[in-house]
Amino acid sequence: MKEYKAIMGLNTLKTNVEKLTKIVITTLVSLIVISCESPTSSDSGEFADLAFDINLSKDSNGYYHLKLDRSNWQTLHRVTGSIVQDGYGVENFVVEWESDLYWLIGDTLGYVVSRGLNMNLQYVNYDTTYLTQFKGMEVPTSNMVSYSNSNGEFNNMIAPVKSMIGDTMRLTANWYTDYTTFSIVLE
Repeated sequence: MKEYKAIMGLNTLKTNVEKLTKIVITTLVSLIVISCESPTSSDSGEFADLAFDINLSKDSNGYYHLKLDRSNWQTLHRVTGSIVQDGYGVENFVVEWESDLYWLIGDTLGYVVSRGLNMNLQYVNYDTTYLTQFKGMEVPTSNMVSYSNSNGEFNNMIAPVKSMIGDTMRLTANWYTDYTTFSIVLE
């Protein structure tokens, strides 16, 4: 009799665990489906306004032009954007960025100079270490991801290098189910 009650108790426990598991899985799937809705489109016809500002002049062919700083290896430039829905910024909107240009690190990335004080309390350089372990690594010319702040603003930094003068960078912004590409002539 005790064995029968023990078996029945285990069967009841197993049934309850299975029911609870189904409820938890259904709840999690529902939350994922609901939270993955794109703010730039909806069934109700309401759309968020997504805008990009490349902060560069645009020619009649739709190409942007960036003049590279010839006195530095890299030229830094900020691309901005915003997303607004019903007059309010959309927070934590994700934009993924891609560029078709990259550059390779040469034999030396840089160096570290070790400094210390001598007996006269003057700074002296006593060792220089060269950073060489990065040789051959690819360096992208754009950051990878931007997140909007509470005002709906997001930013991305691009950093083409001097050897790219004359090239055209194709900078692509991807979000949820859409994307846009900007062509930037590097002068």
